[in-house]
Amino acid sequence: MAVELTKVALWIETVDPGLPLGFFDAQIRCGDALLGVFDLKVLEDGIPDAAYKPLTGDDKDTAKYYLKANRDAKGGQGGFDFGTGQVAMPEMKPMALDFSGFRDLPEDTVEQIGAKAKRFKELRKKQGFVRATAAANLYVAAFLLPKVGGAPAGPSARTVPTTEELWMALNQGKMRQAMVDAPKAARRARAFHWPLEFPDVMQRGGFDVVLGNPPWERIKLQEQEFFASRSPEIANAPNKATRDRLIKALERAATGSTDRGLFDAFTEAKREAEATSEFVRVPGDDGGRFELTARGDINTYALFAELFAKLTRSHAGVIVPTGIATDATTAPFFAYLIEKKRLARLIDFENREGIFPGVHRSYKFCLLTLGENQAAALFAFFLTNPSQIVEPERNFMLTPETILKLNPNTRTAPVFRSRADAELTAKIYSNVPVLIDETKGGFGNLWGVALRTMLHKTNASREGHLKSAREVPLEKLGGEWLPVHEGEYGWLFDHRFATFSGSEVRALNLDEKADVDFEPEFELVALRSEYVRIIERWGTSVNDSSVLGFRRVSSVTNERTLVATILPNMPMTYGWILVTGADALSQAKMLANHNALTVDYALRNSLSQPSIPQGTAAQLPILPPDFYTEPRLTFITPKVLELTYTSHSLAPFARDLGHDGPPFAWDEDRRADLRADLDAFYARAYGLTRDELRYILDPADVKGPDYPSETFRVLKEKEIRHHGEYRTRRLVLAAWDRMESNGEFTAMGM
Repeated sequence: MAVELTKVALWIETVDPGLPLGFFDAQIRCGDALLGVFDLKVLEDGIPDAAYKPLTGDDKDTAKYYLKANRDAKGGQGGFDFGTGQVAMPEMKPMALDFSGFRDLPEDTVEQIGAKAKRFKELRKKQGFVRATAAANLYVAAFLLPKVGGAPAGPSARTVPTTEELWMALNQGKMRQAMVDAPKAARRARAFHWPLEFPDVMQRGGFDVVLGNPPWERIKLQEQEFFASRSPEIANAPNKATRDRLIKALERAATGSTDRGLFDAFTEAKREAEATSEFVRVPGDDGGRFELTARGDINTYALFAELFAKLTRSHAGVIVPTGIATDATTAPFFAYLIEKKRLARLIDFENREGIFPGVHRSYKFCLLTLGENQAAALFAFFLTNPSQIVEPERNFMLTPETILKLNPNTRTAPVFRSRADAELTAKIYSNVPVLIDETKGGFGNLWGVALRTMLHKTNASREGHLKSAREVPLEKLGGEWLPVHEGEYGWLFDHRFATFSGSEVRALNLDEKADVDFEPEFELVALRSEYVRIIERWGTSVNDSSVLGFRRVSSVTNERTLVATILPNMPMTYGWILVTGADALSQAKMLANHNALTVDYALRNSLSQPSIPQGTAAQLPILPPDFYTEPRLTFITPKVLELTYTSHSLAPFARDLGHDGPPFAWDEDRRADLRADLDAFYARAYGLTRDELRYILDPADVKGPDYPSETFRVLKEKEIRHHGEYRTRRLVLAAWDRMESNGEFTAMGM
């Protein structure tokens, strides 16, 4: 129906008075664009072994038989020798020329339309076309067909294609009787073989332009969606365990019953989804089509983006979620676009104003435009209305070289709200290297550190290494079982931000913070032996005085995005990203640097999710060790010590820094001043001007209230509520002005 409606729409738009309706059958083709052979050369190598992986409902022994038969066929090709030319692939050039000539046939009369339709059918009945189609369908059918029934009596009894059957169909035009129905599986699935549907187009390198708004769907079968209209009871089950029990009940239903029929339909749908997943996951060196995007929990939008890039020889435009440029699973595809200079434009939207009514208002999508030999790409992010596309301050250009400098490891897109953000962040990265540049090997890790996470709560709990403290006998606490620090218990320069009280985590009050003997209570405990095993595997020691960590769970809309502190050397959950391989002095340097507003600002322009991936943390702009001269160390070290050493649990860290005195008193105003000094110091260290620091603190202060960017809005609003002013801005700028006027910057070589 969709094909016929498309024809009608085109006829309405293109019809000329006195002329017949045009012939569109060769231009409008219907099928699954993701399922099928994209390059006929894969037929030379035969069917990938992945086609025979046992899926839902398959018999493992049957699948094993076909896997062996397929390998045997590919291992001893015999007469099917493509290399020596004994048997050749169908020639695509003549086929392409035939189709090209066919498209040039006139359509001025009804008779000419009829002749063109007849010629189209003739071309699709030619021997080379028929054989290639049969072979391509067998290729796809090998993935789709169930592997059941046990091992066949011999090759003539096979019902699932192997490479032997594929080559037989391709080169001899023959198919054993038992195999005749096999291609129907591909036809039922509407497998679409691009070089056969458009031979002339694909032969010349693809389409001039490809446009589309493809589906954004996960390939993995979503049980709740499947049962939504078929069995609301199963779809609305309170949890997966309950849903699984209800599905099991369907399986036990009598053959022929409605429930059993529903289970069979579910099994078939699940197997079809699994087969499609296996097809798209075939590695590129084994003939796979989607080596850049078939990763993780695959979404069709990513596959379509890669398909569009391959289909065009010039330009393509596609509407897809913004994750195509920012997510880890699609990073290889975005890196390809950058390295090959294919990216022309990326315009990002938040669906806040309901551009797509059926999509959640918080969803982000983009208009992705591809080209060839693009010296730079145009970007715009956080748009909420198409009219904003033309606003100049929302648009900015980035060269491939700049993108790779900003994100050398993940090779994903930086996310800037405005042109000023793009230019300022590029300046920061041009002045300072990233913490760990994986592209440079050991030379890209100037600090010699590693980023790690320790205890993953789900896995550690399942394995018995992590428990609630209430589950462990009191006499074992502190001995066999150790308290576990989690991310929500810490804040900037503060390892005692919160404590576990009753049944919840709460912030410490000022009286508790002022008590240097007060240490937080923690909800969880971990086996000492597991903690020691992890520490030793890392090559560190349980005797190290401390560790530098920063919160993994965070967001660009938080008061602060990068939250780092010095932590006692103890078990931690993956709520902390830990920096290992640094002594106490190096930890102090990197802590001050990571907590600087300038670095937080840079992170906000790289983060597109509510947590900080380790790869993103590794490519933050962090000053190198040789930056820290004696005058600069004299400036920062006492401040870091006073900010962090607020209880006896960090006494080992303080001693390593040469301080043998008691912990420092908690003084909110004093701490605000110390942090302001460090923020001003690091802004200067990154080569910023005072106005650029003002911009980081509040873009509206420099550009006006309507400028399309924000940085620390939540911090500003909180401080206005609590202090009646944006205190951080006042203190940081005052610190800058003081150090500028009294010569401190000059004395430190800044």
